[in-house]
This record gives sequence, structure tokens and C-alpha cells, in this order.
Amino acid sequence: MRVDLWKRPTFDDRADAARRRLELLGVTLAGGDSRTPSEQPVGPAPPAERFVTEEAHSVRDARHRAQPARRVVGDVHDHLPIRIQGLLDSGGFTAHHVLVVIAVVVALVCLSAWWVVSSRPSPVEPLSAPVVTAPASPPAATPSGAQASPPASPGSATQPSPSSTPAGGADTSEVVVDVTGKVRRPGIVSLPTGARVADAVAEAGGARPGADLSTINLARVLTDGEQILVGVAPVSPGPDAAAGPTGATPGAPVAPVDLNTATLQQLDTLPDIGPVTAQSILDWRTENGSFTSVDELLEVSGIGEVTLAGLRELVTI
Repeated sequence: MRVDLWKRPTFDDRADAARRRLELLGVTLAGGDSRTPSEQPVGPAPPAERFVTEEAHSVRDARHRAQPARRVVGDVHDHLPIRIQGLLDSGGFTAHHVLVVIAVVVALVCLSAWWVVSSRPSPVEPLSAPVVTAPASPPAATPSGAQASPPASPGSATQPSPSSTPAGGADTSEVVVDVTGKVRRPGIVSLPTGARVADAVAEAGGARPGADLSTINLARVLTDGEQILVGVAPVSPGPDAAAGPTGATPGAPVAPVDLNTATLQQLDTLPDIGPVTAQSILDWRTENGSFTSVDELLEVSGIGEVTLAGLRELVTI
């Protein structure tokens, strides 16, 4: 009977070979032989046993000649359970494949840890506002023959000149004007410096329908404290009104003015009441009859709360 010595061993053969290899290793370490003389085979050894013997010697010799990396692979293979070794060998897998799988798993774990750490939001420091330094203005050219003033010392503060301070602490950033005549909301309005007459008319609610705006210059720059007459021709006071009552202080009546009997000239002597406003008082008196209260002056075009407060002690009914 012919025995094929190169036949691939089965799983049972490999398990038996591993068991015999362990027995041989134990006997070798003990200094003896694995078989007694009575157990010596008379005829040729069976193929499986001959394969085990040859494999044991070849494996032991190969272990001594193997490189350190291969020895590590062999140790990993030997430490695997027998059933897993059989599955790996029957499927064509070796310990090298196991090491590759372990390396891939370790790489995936490291990559996941790096991704978790890098995905955490890091605190962002607030940006400080940049400091902008204004360039120093060049010195103004001085006329020929004039002596330039010495530059101020670094530690000295610039003192404002008395002429640069507004008189009485008034705010020069706005102007206050009195808008009267044919406007929707006559009275005192405040506008920024540099505003035009058109801005004051718009602030007072705009001109009434039919108002003649040709008597005023809408493009003129306003001055603080002026009075703007909208749609009403200015009335020049008569000589008697200009002279005023005998012995009276200019601009102030001698006695309270009766609103129901006063003339245009008498009303014109009141403070903040010009010819136009005086005519408006007469028109109101013609349309509504006599005044029953000083507060009814608020119904007259051109008189507001401020003007009424100044007239309350100077008029009567």
C-alpha cells in the first residue's frame, strides 16, 4: 500500500501533531526520550506519526533560525486556541493576517480618538479693538514777518480761549427758531446748526395749503433766535407803535394789555409778539369773539407754551 507523504494533513492530524509536539518538548526538557524501547516501531512508522516527528524537528530548528519578527508571529500563532488555529489554517489565514487585523483595529481606534479630540470647540479669545492714532495736523503757515508760537510741551494741557466758549453756556450744536404764520404746528423748533429755513418749515408740520412761500427764502441758513413768517407779508409798525407809550420801557407795556380791547399796536408791544402774531390775535378775536381765558392764546397761530408763559403776567381779559 502506497502512502502519499505530501498529502495535506487534516485538522485532526494537526491537533494530534500539536499534542505530540508538546510531549516531545516536555521529554526534551526532562532529558529523556518520548518513547521507551518496547514502544519502538518494528516496521516503518505510519505516515501521520512520521509527519509529526519530522514537523516537530523542522519547527524546532526553524524557530532557532527565524528572525525576531517571524518568531513573534509564531508565538502569536501558538498562543491561539487549537480550534482557531485550525480555522485560520483551513481558510488560508496565518498569524500575519491576525497582526494586520489588529493593526487596522488599533489604527481605527487612534483615528477615532483623534477625531473626538479635534472636534471639541476651542475657546476663542475676543479681539481687542485696534487703537487708531490720529495723525498730527501740520502746523499752519504763518504770514511773513509773524513769529510762530512755540509748540506746547508734551505734559501741558491745551486751555480753551475765552472767546471759544459760548456765552452763557449755550449749546452751539443747534439753533432755536420761532416758526409762525400759515404752518400746521407753529411754535418753537430746535434744529441742528446749519439747517435751512425749509427745514424749520418742515419741522413745524409744513406750510398750509395756499400759503405763499415766495415771501421767504427757503434756502437761507437759520440763525439762533430768529422768527420765520410763513405765508404772511411782514407788516411794518406805524410811527405810534415804534415810539411806544410815553415813559414806557421799550419792548414792555406799562400795564397789562386787555386781549379783548387791545389794538394791533398795543399787542405788538408785548414780548415775543410781532406784527404778524398780533394780527393773528385780532383775527382770532374776530372769528371767536372775546377771550374768556389767557390760555386761549394757544389757539392763536404763532403762540406756543413758551410764548404763553412769558405773556401770562402781561395780559388780562
